[in-house]
Amino acid sequence: MDVRILQQRKKKAEWIVAALKKLFPRAKIALKFSNHWELLVAVILSAQCTDKKVNEVTASLFKKYKTLDDYVKAKPKEFERDIYSTGFYRAKTKNILAAAKMVQEKFGGKIPKTMEEILAIPGVARKTANVVLGNAYGIVEGIAVDTHVRRLSKLLGLTDHTDPVKIERDLMAILPKKEWFSFTYRLIEYGRKYCTARPHNHKNCPLAKLK
Repeated sequence: MDVRILQQRKKKAEWIVAALKKLFPRAKIALKFSNHWELLVAVILSAQCTDKKVNEVTASLFKKYKTLDDYVKAKPKEFERDIYSTGFYRAKTKNILAAAKMVQEKFGGKIPKTMEEILAIPGVARKTANVVLGNAYGIVEGIAVDTHVRRLSKLLGLTDHTDPVKIERDLMAILPKKEWFSFTYRLIEYGRKYCTARPHNHKNCPLAKLK
């Protein structure tokens, strides 16, 4: 990235972070879970699905499958039916049940604490890894780029890319590390409340004047 552009984006990011802090001082993950494994399951289910729908599904899913061993022993076809409404249910079932076996056999039943190890788990890419490490252990190695962050980062001029990995790299270069974790959740809230993906007049969005 050109040094001049980098400095411009750093300044813009500083304004955006300050504005988001005022709008959403206590923004946090919307998914509901009671342990680290349930967090991982919920995040995998949230791919191409709303957090609201995931929470509806996990309300009964987490009652039916109470332990990691329950997932290891789960019948794929039955599990597919249990998570059907989250979409991509076959792929999600395959990943979650394979993840359960790996976590049990390779990691002693615990979600690993390093980026390298967690990325080895089926169904886990950078976004999921960042969300789980940050919320489970307070470990921040990157920035979770979900659909809101992806869309708004480009709209606000913080990146030229559409690829989540490249967007994450750009954001990490212009945001102080202490802001990485909360930035995701504040931008998600902003996308939900003010600047939705649906067509609307961006002039009315609180951050419009910063573009």
